[in-house]
Amino acid sequence: MTGQMMKLEVRDELLAMRREPATLFFSVLMPVLFFAMFIGLFGPEGATDASIIAPYGTFAVLAVVMLSPGIGLADARDRGWLRVKRVSGIPLSMTLLAKVIAAVPYAVAVLLAITVVAVFVGGMTVDVGTLLRVFVVLVLGAMPFALFSLAVGALAGTTASAAILNAILMPMVILSGLWFPHEIMPEWVVSIGEFMPTYHLAQLAMVQVEGGAWLGHLAVLGLTAVVGATVAALTYRSARP
Repeated sequence: MTGQMMKLEVRDELLAMRREPATLFFSVLMPVLFFAMFIGLFGPEGATDASIIAPYGTFAVLAVVMLSPGIGLADARDRGWLRVKRVSGIPLSMTLLAKVIAAVPYAVAVLLAITVVAVFVGGMTVDVGTLLRVFVVLVLGAMPFALFSLAVGALAGTTASAAILNAILMPMVILSGLWFPHEIMPEWVVSIGEFMPTYHLAQLAMVQVEGGAWLGHLAVLGLTAVVGATVAALTYRSARP
């Protein structure tokens, strides 16, 4: 019974995301369009191997995982849908987990779309094993950020959640060097960016391509998960259903 309820919850969340064109644009289409613009401006030499997927793929996955669950939760609160679910006996934890799980197929889809652009526009050489490792790291490593998304969605309305989450995501993306490499940025930006968990997620993905130390990056993401879970739990206690 529990498995069937979870299956239905995830299906409902997938359908709900499809019905939100604004969310789909900002979380799925915008990263792909931005990446295509990057390839067009800087030329195919910037996308010769999977190393280009690490930074831009990090941004793409985070755009899905940080926006969709929180905005979806805020929308459910605004519409009174959470109260209906509580009355129906569906555990709140199942609803929240379904929102996170439903973001995964969209995260994979945006990674695949970026890869297609890199191959056909940028001439990227495909190494299936490397790409799979990068995909797994990015999707799993982005899950802690969904907790912060849910924390925002538990307190703010739908429109406010979208604004707040974008206001958090975009500076982190820029400071972490996901759009423009740290090599061309001021030193003070690099110093701040290296403390960002988004930077460590991108670096952990880059390790799958170029090798190198990874425990430090994994530790930062683990700490991010603990902090995110704590913030989400404390926040939802004080939120209205």
